Amino acid sequence: MNRRVYLDNNATTPVLPDVLAAMQPYFGEHFGNASSIHHHGQETRGAIERARESVAALLRCRASEIVFTSGGTEADNLAIFGLAKPGLVNSGDHVITLTIEHHAVLNACKHVQASGGEVTFIPVDGRGLVDPDDVKRALRPNTKLISIMFANNETGVLQPVAEIGKIAAEADIYFHTDAVQAAGKLAIDVNKIGCDLLTISGHKLHGPQGIGVLYVRKGTQLEPMLYGGSHERSRRAGTENVPAIVGLGKAAELALPALERGDDQKTAAARDHIERELLNLEATGLNGAGAPRVPNTANIYFDGIDGEALVIALDLKGLAVSTGAACSSGSIEPSHVLLAMGLSRDRAKASIRFSLGKQNTREDIEFALAVIPETVTRLRSLSPAWPQSSNVSASTAPKDTALSR
Repeated sequence: MNRRVYLDNNATTPVLPDVLAAMQPYFGEHFGNASSIHHHGQETRGAIERARESVAALLRCRASEIVFTSGGTEADNLAIFGLAKPGLVNSGDHVITLTIEHHAVLNACKHVQASGGEVTFIPVDGRGLVDPDDVKRALRPNTKLISIMFANNETGVLQPVAEIGKIAAEADIYFHTDAVQAAGKLAIDVNKIGCDLLTISGHKLHGPQGIGVLYVRKGTQLEPMLYGGSHERSRRAGTENVPAIVGLGKAAELALPALERGDDQKTAAARDHIERELLNLEATGLNGAGAPRVPNTANIYFDGIDGEALVIALDLKGLAVSTGAACSSGSIEPSHVLLAMGLSRDRAKASIRFSLGKQNTREDIEFALAVIPETVTRLRSLSPAWPQSSNVSASTAPKDTALSR
């Protein structure tokens, strides 16, 4: 195989060369424990604090409000369990979230529910958007937390988080947003959003895997999940992962000027080119059409095809894409996100996510557009779900709530 193209950047991104170079000294030369008061410890302590400042600059917050975690999942769990406190005296707390959240939030909320708390799972419309008024109507006297994602990991759809932040502030309720798929792709300002907690993950913005951040607004009383030392101002015990923290700090540092240069607009143009070309195929459609989205993500269905089969066939040709969240890989069930948007099971299972990264070139896009149509045509010719005697046109293809052609 002469060429491999990676268009699954919402699952994980390659570490940028500058990020790797920044990390390397902390695997060997600078090895100290950041809690030690001697030279070696203070050397790594300084590196951590510089990284904290870089992440704070990306989120427009105070450095003291940044808590380093092992990734997005831990940060989401800390936000939810740190406030809803399942199994403790406040186990009757009420949490509001969406049906399309990442499983790090969904399953954490289900655990709150199983532990005696209350959870309202708000539906979305056919575009994948929540109505802020639905959030407002879901408020109860015992509502403790609203947790609604910034950008969906499968469709890229952006939720009206600033409007929801105002609702939370007016009701004096904590607001958390999972911004894992937004960080590095869009400008983020925690004060404009009005959130009390916000999650990002290093490996979604060309940093290393195994590192994440929970922004915790000053004054938020958060119960830690881990007990041990007083690391991270007693909010997350455990010796810091210095190389990964340094890597995330560098990735955040690189993301800001890229956004100022308008790299997100270039990414959106490449994404739109992919959509225009692929939507010319018969019986295809864009999931999340009509909603604001992050610039790098397109989720397209190809009727008459099993999505997993298309992913495998494209991989054999050198193109890496996905059917949805990487943490759900291998599941025989269709995407809970697409089902919540009103798609049929067959159409949800026929949907593919294309997500671009900083490393992708124009040649990568053209390669993808060369192999996808021919692969779709071949798989349809083999599929019992695709009529072989006559062509299926956009006008006769079954309609769901997504944009169809």
